Amino acid sequence: MAEGVPAYRRDRLRLPAAQRRRQIVEVTRRLIAERGFWGLSMQDVADGCGLTVQGLLHHVGSKDGLLASVLEHAEIEDALQLAVQLGTADSDLTGAPVDGTTQGVVDLPQVCAAIVRRNAVQPEIVRLHAVLAAESLEPRHPAHAYFLARHRRALAALSELAKPLSRDPESLARQILATMDGLELQWLRDPDNADLVREWEAASALIFGQAGT
Repeated sequence: MAEGVPAYRRDRLRLPAAQRRRQIVEVTRRLIAERGFWGLSMQDVADGCGLTVQGLLHHVGSKDGLLASVLEHAEIEDALQLAVQLGTADSDLTGAPVDGTTQGVVDLPQVCAAIVRRNAVQPEIVRLHAVLAAESLEPRHPAHAYFLARHRRALAALSELAKPLSRDPESLARQILATMDGLELQWLRDPDNADLVREWEAASALIFGQAGT
């Protein structure tokens, strides 16, 4: 067992399948945020859940399947929390409707502010995505295609919302994503000296002020 991982006894407690899968996701999410996917051991995940590796594989199939479960769970939670922030339903990760239209949706500054407020209260999830997004720049990483598609979806949705504000909405969307990513990394590295929401408010005043000129 890797150093720093608490010893868990193998017990006979049988959890309902959904509860067990949630436990597996939570343990895996914490370990990936600490070590990255390449540093993740199936044995450590099994230990964290009181399972054998064989028992863990029964639920997730493989290490790649385990990663897919973590990403799927995080994306569902993200979408639900963002919908609550925006007071909308059927949203994608940026708050835009899944059909790509902007009808009935709050404007771009509001969507961006909601994303930042959501992220500010879930540093563990933001750290998980930051670690995996960096690792998955390697094309052979099992999450490479996922993060590429996720980036393209976010870029497309923000670009759609940026059309009333800019002659080059895709460029504005890229600037927004770059600023959010940069501020999140600084916040994760030194949370005691960085207020994510406040820093975004200052940055957004510049971004949207320039976009409106």
